[in-house]
Amino acid sequence: MKREITIDGQSLLISQLKQLALQVAETDITVLIIGETGSGKEVLARYIHAHSRRADKSFIPVNCGAIPAGILESELFGHEKGAFTGAVQSRKGYFESADRGTIFLDEIGEMPLETQVKFLRVIESGEFQRVGSSETIYSDARIIAATNRNMNQAVAEKNFREDLFYRLRSVELQIPPLRERGRDILLLAENFVHEFERKHTIAFEGFSPDAAEMLMRYAWPGNVRELRNLIESLLVLEKGRYITPELLEKHLVQRNRYKSLIHDPVRSEKNELQAIYSGIIQLRQEIGDIRQMLQHLIQSRPHSPLLLPDASVTAIPLSSGPLNSAEENTGEALSASQLSLNDIEKKSIATALETFQGNKRKTAQALGITERTLYRKIKSYNL
Repeated sequence: MKREITIDGQSLLISQLKQLALQVAETDITVLIIGETGSGKEVLARYIHAHSRRADKSFIPVNCGAIPAGILESELFGHEKGAFTGAVQSRKGYFESADRGTIFLDEIGEMPLETQVKFLRVIESGEFQRVGSSETIYSDARIIAATNRNMNQAVAEKNFREDLFYRLRSVELQIPPLRERGRDILLLAENFVHEFERKHTIAFEGFSPDAAEMLMRYAWPGNVRELRNLIESLLVLEKGRYITPELLEKHLVQRNRYKSLIHDPVRSEKNELQAIYSGIIQLRQEIGDIRQMLQHLIQSRPHSPLLLPDASVTAIPLSSGPLNSAEENTGEALSASQLSLNDIEKKSIATALETFQGNKRKTAQALGITERTLYRKIKSYNL
């Protein structure tokens, strides 16, 4: 029986990612998945395939970084008998095997430049040739690629073709690292517990509240893969017993490493919000300076046709004191000055979105905040 492909998680970032994945699954458009090692790039690729019209066809995963550069071309496109030493018979490549299905090219950033040229042709026309053959073969394979590399940097350093990069990222999906997924960490941990209880026939007594909090605060450099391996180790090596913070810390590789990888999502988000509010306050001050300059200009030239708009400028308060952190966290009614500040923030975000044509990643970078904060602001302001 074929196992259903799911993406576990209830956080806003994951919910939005699943929605986007379902939208692109309905088409054959090329997808580039960006994410840290162990964050679940192949799971997302399988999820897209499982919800596409190709779901009953082959899904062929290929790790471009694990195949030696000298034989990657043969693996992808196949070869004819005698094409090189050791080619004792003709062989189909992955693209032929994925015909009418989906081919998933993981670690695409590791693909050699000479192979990238032929791969670009496959993306554009579906055509390629086996190694040692002049016969053109066509494959109707849907292409999904993934990488954990900074592809803009790879292009700038001439390690990846610019034209191929832009053809690959017809749609770009970013998987958030586990440390940014909030309570999804505990949800995933619970799912892994159930999986390994059945697999190893072990009854697990659970995590203490402090141990669960420790799971939430750990930075998870290995992401979901690291969490999964940790849960299995805990169940097997501790024989299902109740997990305390001391036991958990012992299994987090090294004590010093754990302490250096504490992640505080609440503090990080507050810092980001403070940064954007500081920028808005600075903008508010500059507008006040401009207003004073214009007033001075009008007073020095009484017959000048230049006029000052009253309501639009005077509605912006000129005080520049820091935001009160207590006010940020309470549900009290907003004062008139706070409302004006929110209006400015909303306008700033809307302008940035328009400037970058709706590109959330570039907008977030320009505003100096994470995409998670940007998505929340978009939803809050109904942009």
